[in-house]
Amino acid sequence: MGLESSGMTEAEPAAKKKKGHVVAEWLVYAALRVLVAILGLLPIETNLRLARFLGRCLWRLYGRGRRRAVENLQASFPDKDLAWVERVGLRSFEQLVMLAVDVLFTPYLVGRHNWRQYSTYVNVERCKWMMQEGQGLLLVTGHYGNFEIVGYLLGLFGFKIYSVARPLDNRFVDRYVRGIREQRGQKIIDKKGAADLMALAPEQGASLGLIADQDAGRKGIFVDFFGRRASTFKSIAVLAVTRNMPVLVAYSRRVGNRFFFEIAVTRMIFPEEWADKEDPLQWITAEYTKAIEQFVREDPTQYWWVHRRWKTRPREEMAASAVSGK
Repeated sequence: MGLESSGMTEAEPAAKKKKGHVVAEWLVYAALRVLVAILGLLPIETNLRLARFLGRCLWRLYGRGRRRAVENLQASFPDKDLAWVERVGLRSFEQLVMLAVDVLFTPYLVGRHNWRQYSTYVNVERCKWMMQEGQGLLLVTGHYGNFEIVGYLLGLFGFKIYSVARPLDNRFVDRYVRGIREQRGQKIIDKKGAADLMALAPEQGASLGLIADQDAGRKGIFVDFFGRRASTFKSIAVLAVTRNMPVLVAYSRRVGNRFFFEIAVTRMIFPEEWADKEDPLQWITAEYTKAIEQFVREDPTQYWWVHRRWKTRPREEMAASAVSGK
Protein backbone atom coordinates (compact mmCIF):
# COMPACT_ATOMS: atom_id res chain seq x y z
CA MET A 1 0.00 0.00 0.00
CA GLY A 2 1.14 3.52 -0.73
CA LEU A 3 1.28 6.73 1.33
CA GLU A 4 -2.27 7.67 0.51
CA SER A 5 -3.65 4.68 2.38
CA SER A 6 -1.16 4.28 5.22
CA GLY A 7 -0.37 7.87 6.10
CA MET A 8 2.92 9.77 6.19
CA THR A 9 3.56 8.99 9.85
CA GLU A 10 3.57 5.25 9.23
CA ALA A 11 5.50 5.52 5.98
CA GLU A 12 8.51 7.35 7.38
CA PRO A 13 9.88 4.46 9.51
CA ALA A 14 9.47 2.12 6.55
CA ALA A 15 11.47 4.53 4.36
CA LYS A 16 14.27 4.66 6.93
CA LYS A 17 14.32 0.90 7.17
CA LYS A 18 14.52 0.61 3.39
CA LYS A 19 17.39 3.10 3.28
CA GLY A 20 19.28 1.15 5.92
CA HIS A 21 18.68 -2.02 3.97
CA VAL A 22 20.15 -0.42 0.85
CA VAL A 23 23.23 0.72 2.76
CA ALA A 24 23.76 -2.78 4.19
CA GLU A 25 23.44 -4.30 0.72
CA TRP A 26 25.93 -1.81 -0.71
CA LEU A 27 28.44 -2.55 2.06
CA VAL A 28 28.20 -6.28 1.31
CA TYR A 29 28.69 -5.53 -2.38
CA ALA A 30 31.69 -3.27 -1.67
CA ALA A 31 33.26 -5.98 0.51
CA LEU A 32 32.76 -8.50 -2.30
CA ARG A 33 34.47 -6.25 -4.84
CA VAL A 34 37.41 -5.70 -2.50
CA LEU A 35 37.67 -9.45 -1.90
CA VAL A 36 37.59 -10.17 -5.64
CA ALA A 37 40.29 -7.55 -6.23
CA ILE A 38 42.53 -9.15 -3.60
CA LEU A 39 41.89 -12.70 -4.79
CA GLY A 40 42.52 -11.55 -8.35
CA LEU A 41 46.17 -11.13 -7.43
CA LEU A 42 46.43 -14.85 -6.67
CA PRO A 43 46.52 -17.82 -9.06
CA ILE A 44 43.16 -19.50 -9.63
CA GLU A 45 44.53 -22.72 -8.09
CA THR A 46 45.16 -20.86 -4.84
CA ASN A 47 41.66 -19.40 -4.85
CA LEU A 48 40.13 -22.82 -5.45
CA ARG A 49 42.21 -24.23 -2.59
CA LEU A 50 40.84 -21.48 -0.35
CA ALA A 51 37.33 -22.26 -1.61
CA ARG A 52 37.70 -25.90 -0.59
CA PHE A 53 38.80 -24.83 2.87
CA LEU A 54 35.76 -22.54 3.16
CA GLY A 55 33.55 -25.37 1.93
CA ARG A 56 34.81 -27.60 4.73
CA CYS A 57 34.16 -24.80 7.22
CA LEU A 58 30.64 -24.43 5.83
CA TRP A 59 30.08 -28.17 6.27
CA ARG A 60 30.99 -27.94 9.94
CA LEU A 61 29.18 -24.68 10.75
CA TYR A 62 26.00 -24.91 8.64
CA GLY A 63 24.31 -27.67 10.60
CA ARG A 64 20.89 -27.47 8.97
CA GLY A 65 22.37 -27.65 5.48
CA ARG A 66 24.69 -30.49 6.47
CA ARG A 67 21.80 -32.50 7.90
CA ARG A 68 19.72 -31.89 4.78
CA ALA A 69 22.55 -33.04 2.51
CA VAL A 70 23.08 -36.18 4.58
CA GLU A 71 19.34 -36.98 4.56
CA ASN A 72 19.11 -36.48 0.79
CA LEU A 73 22.17 -38.64 0.16
CA GLN A 74 20.98 -41.42 2.46
CA ALA A 75 17.58 -41.50 0.74
CA SER A 76 19.16 -41.41 -2.73
CA PHE A 77 21.89 -44.00 -2.03
CA PRO A 78 20.37 -46.35 0.59
CA ASP A 79 23.10 -48.94 -0.02
CA LYS A 80 25.91 -46.60 1.05
CA ASP A 81 27.19 -46.28 4.60
CA LEU A 82 27.34 -43.08 6.65
CA ALA A 83 31.08 -42.59 6.06
CA TRP A 84 30.54 -42.54 2.27
CA VAL A 85 27.56 -40.20 2.62
CA GLU A 86 29.54 -37.73 4.72
CA ARG A 87 32.51 -37.81 2.33
CA VAL A 88 30.26 -37.04 -0.61
CA GLY A 89 28.37 -34.38 1.32
CA LEU A 90 31.56 -32.66 2.45
CA ARG A 91 32.94 -32.68 -1.09
CA SER A 92 29.67 -31.24 -2.42
CA PHE A 93 30.06 -28.29 -0.03
CA GLU A 94 33.59 -27.76 -1.33
CA GLN A 95 32.26 -27.79 -4.88
CA LEU A 96 29.59 -25.26 -3.96
CA VAL A 97 32.13 -22.67 -2.81
CA MET A 98 34.44 -23.49 -5.71
CA LEU A 99 31.57 -22.64 -8.05
CA ALA A 100 31.34 -19.16 -6.52
CA VAL A 101 35.03 -18.64 -7.31
CA ASP A 102 34.48 -19.99 -10.83
CA VAL A 103 31.69 -17.48 -11.52
CA LEU A 104 33.66 -14.48 -10.26
CA PHE A 105 36.84 -15.28 -12.19
CA THR A 106 35.58 -16.85 -15.43
CA PRO A 107 35.63 -13.52 -17.37
CA TYR A 108 39.23 -12.89 -16.28
CA LEU A 109 40.38 -16.34 -17.35
CA VAL A 110 38.39 -17.54 -20.34
CA GLY A 111 38.43 -15.84 -23.73
CA ARG A 112 38.04 -16.72 -27.39
CA HIS A 113 41.78 -17.37 -27.67
CA ASN A 114 42.22 -19.82 -24.76
CA TRP A 115 38.92 -21.57 -23.98
CA ARG A 116 40.47 -24.94 -24.87
CA GLN A 117 42.77 -24.59 -21.85
CA TYR A 118 39.75 -24.77 -19.55
CA SER A 119 37.23 -27.11 -21.19
CA THR A 120 36.78 -30.29 -23.17
CA TYR A 121 33.64 -31.46 -25.00
CA VAL A 122 31.78 -34.73 -25.43
CA ASN A 123 28.96 -35.41 -27.91
CA VAL A 124 28.27 -31.73 -28.66
CA GLU A 125 28.69 -31.57 -32.45
CA ARG A 126 25.04 -32.11 -33.39
CA CYS A 127 23.95 -29.57 -30.79
CA LYS A 128 26.47 -27.06 -32.14
CA TRP A 129 25.26 -27.38 -35.74
CA MET A 130 21.61 -27.10 -34.75
CA MET A 131 22.32 -23.88 -32.85
CA GLN A 132 24.39 -22.48 -35.71
CA GLU A 133 21.44 -23.08 -38.04
CA GLY A 134 19.25 -21.02 -35.72
CA GLN A 135 17.16 -23.90 -34.43
CA GLY A 136 15.98 -23.03 -30.95
CA LEU A 137 16.87 -25.65 -28.37
CA LEU A 138 15.98 -26.19 -24.73
CA LEU A 139 19.30 -26.81 -22.98
CA VAL A 140 18.57 -28.48 -19.67
CA THR A 141 20.86 -29.28 -16.76
CA GLY A 142 20.81 -29.49 -12.96
CA HIS A 143 22.56 -27.91 -10.00
CA TYR A 144 25.69 -29.84 -10.83
CA GLY A 145 29.33 -29.00 -11.43
CA ASN A 146 29.85 -25.58 -13.02
CA PHE A 147 26.49 -25.15 -14.73
CA GLU A 148 27.17 -21.40 -14.96
CA ILE A 149 30.04 -21.65 -17.44
CA VAL A 150 27.97 -23.29 -20.18
CA GLY A 151 25.94 -20.16 -20.91
CA TYR A 152 29.08 -18.03 -20.72
CA LEU A 153 30.89 -20.22 -23.26
CA LEU A 154 27.93 -20.35 -25.63
CA GLY A 155 27.78 -16.56 -25.60
CA LEU A 156 31.54 -16.42 -26.11
CA PHE A 157 31.21 -18.63 -29.21
CA GLY A 158 28.55 -16.31 -30.63
CA PHE A 159 25.48 -18.48 -30.08
CA LYS A 160 22.19 -16.84 -29.14
CA ILE A 161 21.51 -18.09 -25.63
CA TYR A 162 19.06 -16.97 -22.96
CA SER A 163 19.31 -18.37 -19.45
CA VAL A 164 16.61 -18.18 -16.79
CA ALA A 165 17.85 -17.18 -13.33
CA ARG A 166 16.37 -15.95 -10.05
CA PRO A 167 17.66 -12.50 -9.07
CA LEU A 168 19.95 -12.45 -6.05
CA ASP A 169 18.55 -10.86 -2.90
CA ASN A 170 21.25 -8.18 -2.82
CA ARG A 171 20.46 -5.82 -5.72
CA PHE A 172 24.06 -4.59 -6.09
CA VAL A 173 25.55 -8.07 -6.06
CA ASP A 174 22.84 -9.19 -8.45
CA ARG A 175 23.73 -6.42 -10.91
CA TYR A 176 27.43 -7.32 -10.61
CA VAL A 177 26.92 -11.05 -11.14
CA ARG A 178 24.45 -10.43 -13.96
CA GLY A 179 27.11 -8.33 -15.69
CA ILE A 180 29.57 -11.22 -15.39
CA ARG A 181 27.03 -13.65 -16.79
CA GLU A 182 26.14 -11.41 -19.74
CA GLN A 183 29.66 -10.18 -20.47
CA ARG A 184 30.19 -12.44 -23.50
CA GLY A 185 26.72 -12.36 -25.03
CA GLN A 186 24.55 -14.61 -22.87
CA LYS A 187 21.24 -12.96 -21.93
CA ILE A 188 19.72 -13.50 -18.49
CA ILE A 189 15.94 -13.74 -18.12
CA ASP A 190 14.50 -12.87 -14.71
CA LYS A 191 12.77 -15.99 -13.40
CA LYS A 192 9.90 -13.91 -11.96
CA GLY A 193 8.72 -12.75 -15.39
CA ALA A 194 10.24 -15.34 -17.66
CA ALA A 195 7.15 -16.79 -19.36
CA ASP A 196 6.75 -14.23 -22.16
CA LEU A 197 10.47 -13.93 -22.92
CA MET A 198 10.88 -17.70 -22.91
CA ALA A 199 8.24 -17.90 -25.63
CA LEU A 200 9.84 -15.12 -27.70
CA ALA A 201 13.42 -16.43 -27.61
CA PRO A 202 12.83 -19.42 -29.95
CA GLU A 203 11.26 -17.08 -32.51
CA GLN A 204 14.59 -15.27 -32.66
CA GLY A 205 16.45 -18.52 -33.29
CA ALA A 206 17.82 -18.45 -29.75
CA SER A 207 18.23 -21.34 -27.34
CA LEU A 208 17.14 -21.39 -23.73
CA GLY A 209 19.29 -22.62 -20.85
CA LEU A 210 17.34 -23.89 -17.86
CA ILE A 211 18.09 -25.47 -14.50
CA ALA A 212 15.54 -28.27 -14.35
CA ASP A 213 15.90 -29.78 -10.88
CA GLN A 214 14.12 -27.27 -8.65
CA ASP A 215 11.09 -28.04 -6.51
CA ALA A 216 7.98 -26.79 -8.33
CA GLY A 217 5.47 -26.92 -5.50
CA ARG A 218 1.96 -28.33 -5.69
CA LYS A 219 1.44 -27.40 -9.35
CA GLY A 220 4.48 -29.26 -10.61
CA ILE A 221 4.68 -32.58 -12.41
CA PHE A 222 5.81 -35.39 -10.09
CA VAL A 223 8.46 -37.65 -11.63
CA ASP A 224 10.93 -40.13 -10.20
CA PHE A 225 14.31 -38.75 -9.12
CA PHE A 226 16.62 -41.07 -7.20
CA GLY A 227 13.72 -43.34 -6.27
CA ARG A 228 11.49 -40.59 -4.88
CA ARG A 229 8.77 -38.52 -6.48
CA ALA A 230 9.97 -34.96 -7.08
CA SER A 231 7.83 -31.99 -8.08
CA THR A 232 9.21 -30.57 -11.34
CA PHE A 233 8.26 -27.47 -13.33
CA LYS A 234 6.12 -28.27 -16.35
CA SER A 235 7.19 -25.15 -18.30
CA ILE A 236 10.05 -26.93 -20.07
CA ALA A 237 7.81 -29.68 -21.41
CA VAL A 238 5.06 -27.19 -22.30
CA LEU A 239 7.52 -25.09 -24.29
CA ALA A 240 8.94 -28.18 -26.00
CA VAL A 241 5.50 -29.39 -27.09
CA THR A 242 3.97 -26.03 -28.08
CA ARG A 243 7.09 -24.79 -29.90
CA ASN A 244 8.23 -28.18 -31.22
CA MET A 245 11.65 -27.66 -29.62
CA PRO A 246 14.17 -30.42 -28.93
CA VAL A 247 15.29 -30.84 -25.32
CA LEU A 248 19.01 -31.41 -24.78
CA VAL A 249 20.33 -32.56 -21.41
CA ALA A 250 23.93 -31.61 -20.63
CA TYR A 251 26.38 -31.21 -17.79
CA SER A 252 29.56 -29.28 -17.04
CA ARG A 253 31.67 -31.39 -14.69
CA ARG A 254 34.79 -30.19 -12.91
CA VAL A 255 37.90 -32.29 -13.51
CA GLY A 256 39.76 -32.81 -10.23
CA ASN A 257 40.28 -29.60 -8.28
CA ARG A 258 41.13 -27.55 -11.34
CA PHE A 259 39.43 -24.76 -13.20
CA PHE A 260 38.81 -27.22 -16.04
CA PHE A 261 35.50 -28.72 -17.12
CA GLU A 262 34.16 -31.59 -19.17
CA ILE A 263 31.02 -30.41 -20.97
CA ALA A 264 28.84 -33.16 -22.41
CA VAL A 265 25.42 -33.63 -23.99
CA THR A 266 24.01 -36.85 -22.56
CA ARG A 267 20.46 -36.97 -23.95
CA MET A 268 18.69 -35.38 -26.92
CA ILE A 269 14.88 -35.59 -26.85
CA PHE A 270 13.26 -34.82 -30.20
CA PRO A 271 9.58 -34.04 -30.99
CA GLU A 272 9.07 -37.32 -32.83
CA GLU A 273 9.80 -39.19 -29.60
CA TRP A 274 6.86 -37.70 -27.73
CA ALA A 275 4.47 -37.48 -30.71
CA ASP A 276 2.69 -40.74 -29.81
CA LYS A 277 2.85 -40.40 -26.03
CA GLU A 278 -0.45 -40.26 -24.15
CA ASP A 279 0.88 -37.59 -21.79
CA PRO A 280 3.85 -35.90 -23.50
CA LEU A 281 4.36 -33.37 -20.68
CA GLN A 282 4.80 -36.14 -18.11
CA TRP A 283 6.97 -38.20 -20.46
CA ILE A 284 9.34 -35.35 -21.41
CA THR A 285 9.74 -34.28 -17.78
CA ALA A 286 10.47 -37.84 -16.68
CA GLU A 287 12.97 -38.34 -19.52
CA TYR A 288 15.14 -35.33 -18.85
CA THR A 289 14.95 -35.87 -15.09
CA LYS A 290 16.17 -39.44 -15.58
CA ALA A 291 19.05 -38.14 -17.72
CA ILE A 292 20.04 -35.67 -14.98
CA GLU A 293 20.01 -38.47 -12.41
CA GLN A 294 22.27 -40.59 -14.62
CA PHE A 295 25.06 -38.03 -14.82
CA VAL A 296 24.72 -37.15 -11.12
CA ARG A 297 25.24 -40.83 -10.27
CA GLU A 298 28.51 -40.79 -12.23
CA ASP A 299 29.95 -38.25 -9.75
CA PRO A 300 27.51 -37.37 -6.96
CA THR A 301 30.06 -35.11 -5.23
CA GLN A 302 29.30 -32.36 -7.75
CA TYR A 303 25.55 -32.19 -7.04
CA TRP A 304 23.85 -29.67 -4.73
CA TRP A 305 22.56 -32.13 -2.12
CA VAL A 306 21.90 -29.20 0.19
CA HIS A 307 18.95 -27.89 -1.80
CA ARG A 308 15.37 -28.98 -1.06
CA ARG A 309 14.68 -30.98 -4.21
CA TRP A 310 12.06 -33.20 -2.58
CA LYS A 311 10.40 -30.50 -0.47
CA THR A 312 6.88 -30.92 -1.95
CA ARG A 313 5.29 -34.32 -1.56
CA PRO A 314 2.52 -35.82 -3.73
CA ARG A 315 -1.00 -35.59 -2.30
CA GLU A 316 -1.37 -39.36 -2.10
CA GLU A 317 1.86 -39.65 -0.12
CA MET A 318 0.74 -36.96 2.32
CA ALA A 319 -2.65 -38.63 2.69
CA ALA A 320 -0.99 -41.97 3.41
CA SER A 321 1.25 -40.32 6.02
CA ALA A 322 -1.77 -38.71 7.66
CA VAL A 323 -3.59 -42.05 7.86
CA SER A 324 -0.56 -43.79 9.35
CA GLY A 325 -0.09 -40.96 11.83
CA LYS A 326 3.43 -40.03 10.68
